[in-house]
Amino acid sequence: MALTLRPVESDADYEDWRQVRMAVHPGERCDSAEELRRAATPAWLLLLACRDGLLAGSGLARPSDTAGVGFVAPRVLPVFRRAGAGTVLLRVLTGHLSGLGLTAVRASVGDRGSLAFAGRFGFTETDRQIEQVRPVGAEPVPGRPPAGVQIVLAADRPGLWSACYERFGRQVLADLATQAPVQVSHEDWDAHWASEPMFLAVHDGEVIGCAGLDPDPDRPTHAEHGLTAVRRDWRGQGIATCLKRHTLHWAAVHGLTEVSTWTQPGNHAMRRLNEALGYTYGKQSITVTRPLPL
Repeated sequence: MALTLRPVESDADYEDWRQVRMAVHPGERCDSAEELRRAATPAWLLLLACRDGLLAGSGLARPSDTAGVGFVAPRVLPVFRRAGAGTVLLRVLTGHLSGLGLTAVRASVGDRGSLAFAGRFGFTETDRQIEQVRPVGAEPVPGRPPAGVQIVLAADRPGLWSACYERFGRQVLADLATQAPVQVSHEDWDAHWASEPMFLAVHDGEVIGCAGLDPDPDRPTHAEHGLTAVRRDWRGQGIATCLKRHTLHWAAVHGLTEVSTWTQPGNHAMRRLNEALGYTYGKQSITVTRPLPL
């Protein structure tokens, strides 16, 4: 059977790409077509793979938030696996990243078959993320934050999110428990790091904490937590818990029944906070990495 690859261009293409993503990773939030279009840059490559005219898989290659490192996601629908489609997608995607001058590539795998496939191409495990999940019930109105601190919605304070990049954003991004430091430009911070809703803890006009939710476009009763962080000089005062309770109350008011989040093994403080709020552990996602070219 002939395999063909083509770039994602039309609205229908984006929906096909999403259908593969959701079939391969059921139960996980997938960006909407609009979100994908908004996030994509000329450095991104999104592909559809077809076998004799039938949708068989998809691919994504893009620079990551780590300098010199790209991210790939070759995905093949189960019925079309073990026929070479994954290998073709991986080679094209990594070739694209090599052409951008990147020197390493990472991917995320969640099952033994995908891990074995990555291992055949020299990928090794470098990190893990663990899902934490919580049902949403009749969530109480959150208590008061520390004296002098206000909790506001970013949408109600235009410009505040962008203004907090230098003093707040750079610091909390540097403190993320990732395998390597992330590098996020002011433009990327504005465009991709604020959830909707995004709750902000504000003191003397400055953002000192945040917590957001990203509702699932395909499951109206589910949302995934966005960035939850507190500035170093305000940690240990209950601000993260207060912000997280605001997201849970918002979820309850808006008819959600479940929220989830992903945390790294080194993020002990956030894991403990989530445990105290009733989150339980779910799936694991393994990050694998190798040098480029393939």
